[in-house]
Amino acid sequence: MTSPRMRSDRVLLGHGGGGLLTKELIESVILPVLDNPLLHPLDDAAILTVGEGLLAFTTDSYVVSPLFFPGGDIGKLCVCGTVNDLAVKGAEPLWMSLGLVLEEGLPMADLEKVIRSIGTTAREAGIQVVTGDTKVVEKGRCDGLYVNTAGIGRVLGADSPASFGSLGPQSIRPGDAIIVNGFLGDHGMAVMARRSGISFEPELVSDCAPLWDLVRTMLASGASVHAMRDLTRGGLAAALCDLAEASGLGMRVSETALPVRPAVRGACDLLGFEPMAVANEGKIVVFCPAAAAPRALEALRGHPLGRSAAVIGEVIAKPRGMALLVTRIGGERIIDMPPGETLPRIC
Repeated sequence: MTSPRMRSDRVLLGHGGGGLLTKELIESVILPVLDNPLLHPLDDAAILTVGEGLLAFTTDSYVVSPLFFPGGDIGKLCVCGTVNDLAVKGAEPLWMSLGLVLEEGLPMADLEKVIRSIGTTAREAGIQVVTGDTKVVEKGRCDGLYVNTAGIGRVLGADSPASFGSLGPQSIRPGDAIIVNGFLGDHGMAVMARRSGISFEPELVSDCAPLWDLVRTMLASGASVHAMRDLTRGGLAAALCDLAEASGLGMRVSETALPVRPAVRGACDLLGFEPMAVANEGKIVVFCPAAAAPRALEALRGHPLGRSAAVIGEVIAKPRGMALLVTRIGGERIIDMPPGETLPRIC
């Protein structure tokens, strides 16, 4: 029987978009059956107590189309996505699983290229592939290759400002600075351009990258960090809306402070997308006390993956649970949670 809260009695592409339809699916279908204290935060990774330590545990699936795009491929993507979900919980990535669903007829050369990419990225990120599974389905039942991963990381110890799994929306406070580590929308527009056969000058390149070393550098600087979020499906817009609701606070960001490449902005204008709602695969949003922002920003900008880091706004007490954008002309508008899958098969 369909839940009365569901708007459709069939699964839609938008249910996988990380926006309102995804939220509806989770709250109406999944949580009523599976909810528990470890799952309920619905964060990038669950924090699990093991002995006297804490582990972060995450899982994700990757269905990007095309499999290869400027700046990466589905192999690099699956490692980066796993590592970054652990990193934003202050966890050092240790181990990951690799589940492959292969379509009959997939060129073996493509599979070998993806596996080499996984190996290269895993070594760069310091994570080991320690278990896995392979399935093959009939031609036409899969778009070449799907990947599922799970990742386990060790949460930083008591000597860290991010110790004992404290990073999360419950730690965000009014007055916190909101920081991103670089340009927004690169991944989504690079994949969309390649898929559509549209070329831009300069070429749009995905930001796909493992971010643990960047996060570790920032935390090691001594900057107090309250929360982080990986900006993937739904982009910055979805993250701000989600964290505003989870924290019970407001988020205010400035349109003029958002780092967006001119080529990405032009592609978004041409294709009708909002840069804040476009997926990233090498970007995080960081919440820290305003007094700690200069130190956090200095640490981020001193790392190759954070050279264009910027303070984009602040946390406010009211309106509760709402994200606001200060526009270029000085007005304010509400940032809406993306309704569904504006860019399907992007990660």
